[in-house]
Amino acid sequence: MTEFSVRSLTCEYREALLGTDVRVPRFGWKLESDRRGTIQTAYRVQVAESEDSFDAPTWDSGRIDGDQSVFLEYGGPAVRSRTRYYYRVKAWDNHGRETEWSRPCWWETGLLSPEEWKAEWITPDPEAIDPHAIEAFLLRTEFCAKPGIRSARIYATAAGVYELYANGARVGEDVLAPGWTSYRERHQYQTYDVTDLLRGGENVIGITLGDGWYKGELTWLSKRNIYGDRRAALLQLCIGYEDGSEEWVVTDRAWEAATGAIRMSELYAGELYDARMARKDWSEAGEPDGEWHGTVEVPLGYGQLVAQENDPTRVTEKLAPQAVLRTPQGDRVLDMGQNLVGRMRFSLDLSEGAHVRLRHAEVLDKDGNFYTGNLRKAKQTVEYIAGETGRVSYAPHFTFQGFRYVLVEGLELLSDESLKDGFVAEVLHTDMEPTGLFESSNARVNRLQQNIVWGQRGNFLEVPTDCPQRDERLGWTGDAQVFIRTAAFNYHVGPFFTKWLRDLKADQRDTGSVPYVVPNALEDYTSTMWGDKTYTSSAWGDAATVCPWTVYQVYGDRRLLEEQYGSMKAWVEFIRAQGDEESLWNTGFHFGDWLALDAHEGSYFGATPVELVATAYYALSTRILRDAAAVLGKDEEAGEYGRLLEDIVAKFRETFHTSEGRMAALTQTANILPLVFGLVDGEDRKRIAADLNELVRKNGYHLDTGFVGTPYLCLALSENGYHDTAVKLLLQDTYPSWLYSITKGATTIWEHWDGIKPDGTFWSDDMNSYNHYAYGAIGDWMYRYVAGLDLDDSAPAYKLARIRPGCSNEELTFARASFESAYGRVASGWRVEGGEVFVDVDVPANAGADILLPGAQLASATESGSPLQNAEGVRSLAQTEEGVRLTVGSGSYRFRFPTVDAN
Repeated sequence: MTEFSVRSLTCEYREALLGTDVRVPRFGWKLESDRRGTIQTAYRVQVAESEDSFDAPTWDSGRIDGDQSVFLEYGGPAVRSRTRYYYRVKAWDNHGRETEWSRPCWWETGLLSPEEWKAEWITPDPEAIDPHAIEAFLLRTEFCAKPGIRSARIYATAAGVYELYANGARVGEDVLAPGWTSYRERHQYQTYDVTDLLRGGENVIGITLGDGWYKGELTWLSKRNIYGDRRAALLQLCIGYEDGSEEWVVTDRAWEAATGAIRMSELYAGELYDARMARKDWSEAGEPDGEWHGTVEVPLGYGQLVAQENDPTRVTEKLAPQAVLRTPQGDRVLDMGQNLVGRMRFSLDLSEGAHVRLRHAEVLDKDGNFYTGNLRKAKQTVEYIAGETGRVSYAPHFTFQGFRYVLVEGLELLSDESLKDGFVAEVLHTDMEPTGLFESSNARVNRLQQNIVWGQRGNFLEVPTDCPQRDERLGWTGDAQVFIRTAAFNYHVGPFFTKWLRDLKADQRDTGSVPYVVPNALEDYTSTMWGDKTYTSSAWGDAATVCPWTVYQVYGDRRLLEEQYGSMKAWVEFIRAQGDEESLWNTGFHFGDWLALDAHEGSYFGATPVELVATAYYALSTRILRDAAAVLGKDEEAGEYGRLLEDIVAKFRETFHTSEGRMAALTQTANILPLVFGLVDGEDRKRIAADLNELVRKNGYHLDTGFVGTPYLCLALSENGYHDTAVKLLLQDTYPSWLYSITKGATTIWEHWDGIKPDGTFWSDDMNSYNHYAYGAIGDWMYRYVAGLDLDDSAPAYKLARIRPGCSNEELTFARASFESAYGRVASGWRVEGGEVFVDVDVPANAGADILLPGAQLASATESGSPLQNAEGVRSLAQTEEGVRLTVGSGSYRFRFPTVDAN
């Protein structure tokens, strides 16, 4: 019996979605087929309010002809608040087969209207507890529930960060909830299923409340109270009983408040936990420990509340220490073997009053001593004071650290082995689904890929931060836009960027200017720092166009593109109003090719003219806006921005080209941008590509690019006939290069090419992160041009994969990549062995691929041992100058052909 089935159902990107305020959810599914060339020809979706009621569904799409299996919109009656819906799918294919109904999945709505909030925002009575105290607040309430609890949901959030408890048990696994958003406009709340934690009779709900991003210290300017000066909590619990009745428990003045063991907990500073002041059993029924006080209401309102949009921050992995080091200065240091972001947990036997102090750092200095200079004002210190003698398990609550090394004080009597056994690192980041894999024949390149992934994990914590360790950790827009394509390969970042782009739109100024960081914690800082009143920069503000367009390309999310279109347009119109003429951006402050090595020693700004960078990005954003308008059916605007793009390209050439059609600026980045952004063609393109290749070659196959040029350097070379040069750049391991940091022991991507210099000294403490993902954007080129796995721009979400194996029998002997797309796993892999090239391609059902076998000849190429002409699933076949080009349907294929030398 042939196999054809529906699997991996999703609603708004997720298999199970608890607590959403999306009123018209979208469904997706994948098809499993044992036959090549499978295409869905029809589908049917049903929605019901229980798994047993599909015979009388809430909505039945009926059989609909078509191949859509991504982002199908719900078409039934308006969804209701606090309701769980189940959905299932069946499909038909071009081979005449019909699937069984899929396994049902579900989504559950949260509170769809501000009027449904019955609770009050509460905080401790300021007459009893200082509202500006650095201690964490404890809030609690007792209530009596009837027997026969059928379901129980908590809807909760905080002005600050919070942890939730029910009858002494921690509720959920979220860390640093409710996350970081542009709180005044958008403030997330979470939904928790606590049915199994409640009981008939006495119950207690408890909340621990910290400052977090809302009012804690942020930025190197030591800003506080950016969003408000009062912590507050908001919670309502709805209990549904078997008899059909409901009961609500809400935050109000009846709640009690106190402080406890968390004496301080800050994002940069760390945490001080004094267990002698812990309130035992405070979130359990009975008389609470110690003195408790009243609460008061805080008038924060409900209009800004939105249901959780992205995946929450969670512990995603635990790492044991690899070694205990004794430094020359006599410190005892745990080496985790990996630069990571998270927190240390220890489980130890301690005596009453024992004081354990943990300091966190990324690197050791050249002498092997503990080094914290690059943390600037961030202390990254955790302290624990034992309350009584006995076994203790502890990890900090409202902070996170960026570190590989942990200096331990207060445990001098503990042996190295016991110390090592007593600690574990808990890795924290937004709990994104891994989607991409890459591997090659070069061990250092594989380590580079691991470093890229670890850099993303460390910096994709609520927002795409620049770095996770020093007194910054902000959502820099420039870093996000250059890295997003790489990010979207390694992890499913659809929900992550959906949430962040909504914050970008919320923080965008009325002029269309986009802040350097989102959420905009810097506010008006740059007007005093650089005297600039636009509060933006090219390549940074362009996140407004690049990011939603990339999400559309990778996932096919047309709704997000439409939602962000106004923001995209406002950004382009802002640029249009800035220059001395509308087709040139030559005014205002710009970061330019930030941290490029082609400027004078110690400069942050590269040598490429900032007006060139600004105008190139102006063209890129206008091109994206034109294409987005076309996708959204805005034909008139597509035409308008197409004409504007033509004017910008013409002005770019007039301003920045020589009379010979070369770039006037003799930097690598100046030659990269026009090639990649489509600003040159014909003979000019050939000359500029040759010039770029020569610049790299004369530099000993080293780069000297910064944040703007680096992501596109190898891509510009490979796309223009210099792939061998690009591969040499990748494999270069002397300074400056991607692999140089690996020779220095890097396990994440560095901010500076020479973060650790060849002699072991450091770049300036001022700005020297060892976990800074921007230069990891090389990953996009590795996946697309080395492994050869790409998508066709005309068919989003890998509906049509573009396979171009970057075969090289000298520099690399194999590479492979796979990606879990919206249609299923798509993969490209190749190896060179014994004078032959082997290429493996996987294409998911309901999708296809356009494949180029480089250097292959039709007469000698085979698929699974048979001539290509006879291969099942091949739709078209042609011999070209580059090799054999073919299009295929779904299935797994193995191609084999002699190398070019063998031919």
